[in-house]
Amino acid sequence: MGFSRPRRNREGKVRYTAYYLDFKGLEKSAGTFSNQKEADKAWQRAESEVAKGRVGDPKRGRQTFRSYVRETWLPNHEMEATTRQSYTYAIHKHILPEFGRMRMIDIMPEHVRSWVTTMKALGLEAATIQKNKTVLSAVFTTAFHDQVTFIHPCKGVRTPPVPAKPRTIITPEQFDILYEELPDADTQLLVETDIETGLRWGELTELRVKDLHVGSQILTISRAVVEVNPKFHPKGERFLVKNYPKDKEFRRFKLTRQLVTKLSAHIKEQNLGPDDLLFTWRHESATRRKLRPVPDPEQLGYTEPNAAGRAYRHGTITAYNTRKCRCDHCRAAFAIYRAQRRNSGKDNPRLPRRRDTDGHIPADAFRRKIWKPALAAADLGIKVRIHDLRHAHASWLLAGGADLQVVKERLGHASIATTEKYLHTLDDADETALDAFSKIRNRSNGGRV
Repeated sequence: MGFSRPRRNREGKVRYTAYYLDFKGLEKSAGTFSNQKEADKAWQRAESEVAKGRVGDPKRGRQTFRSYVRETWLPNHEMEATTRQSYTYAIHKHILPEFGRMRMIDIMPEHVRSWVTTMKALGLEAATIQKNKTVLSAVFTTAFHDQVTFIHPCKGVRTPPVPAKPRTIITPEQFDILYEELPDADTQLLVETDIETGLRWGELTELRVKDLHVGSQILTISRAVVEVNPKFHPKGERFLVKNYPKDKEFRRFKLTRQLVTKLSAHIKEQNLGPDDLLFTWRHESATRRKLRPVPDPEQLGYTEPNAAGRAYRHGTITAYNTRKCRCDHCRAAFAIYRAQRRNSGKDNPRLPRRRDTDGHIPADAFRRKIWKPALAAADLGIKVRIHDLRHAHASWLLAGGADLQVVKERLGHASIATTEKYLHTLDDADETALDAFSKIRNRSNGGRV
């Protein structure tokens, strides 16, 4: 129970200090006030805050969802940095606008169902809706176990089904075409290592010289790197190295002799030490800006009149600044105007954008500057992601007759059911079955077609 205690200051005036008991039963001050009424209010407020953290106290459920998530759940919930980043985004983008002002005890399954319906009406994809509901469910699972709430409002609430899309696996012939379009030998070696190992991107780009035993051709996967917003990194950096791969299981497997030979030559050529990254980011040239056509205001017409009835020609600085027109023509006119000022020395030139990296290869930069241009030049007729090389590795192994369990362990799958999904994914994988069927089907007609 809190209380207020009077005391005199140096001037002889009576002041009241508010005291309350914290979670551990220790006496704490809630401030000093000029009268007892204000001091009593202060320790009562402090006790109310303490009650929110006391198991079984009804006041815990009366706090708002926003308060619980921001002050209790997010700071104390243990999760990976990448998970914290994606969860935080989902919470602020999709969940707090709906539930933020509601009290924890007032959120019911009907409110969650209504929220799901709203997300569908807004056009969110089924996978996004499912993820948002997963995040909300994680919050209430903790709240339920900690007796903040006494029901779990996400239980029994369905989300739209997420259809499983068929995998399009790049064939060896298509891969060879793509390989030739890669810009340099280092990039080719990176991609070749990817297709021959099936590593995840975070495992591939965290490979170091010490992970490869040249004599035995054994590669050890014991770490992975993830790229996060610096505010989610313990040290405020961009790349976070985890001392374990996905599913927290180390794995070792053998590489082909030809790949080990190439990697050895690469290590020697780059003079790499045991702790150095095998592959680093070397494509930090400034991005070329697209040329803008100079707009001709005489042919573009006028903007909508403003409140004073004035209209301005499109493609002019006046329309951009005064009428606030943001059409492509007015934006182009403003961009050209700024470029001319920089060229004449009137404005400081904008520094070229450079990616913040400690040597690790940023996935999005690699995708934009290396992968997509090579894919466009190869013109394979199919969409291939970097991660699809992992799928191709598994499919090629199984199509070539590799043991299912060996492939599972090589790829680091938690379940063999995941590995089984790669069976018969190549376009020609069912030809043996068709041949066997045709042999029996045509037996009665003497082999006639």
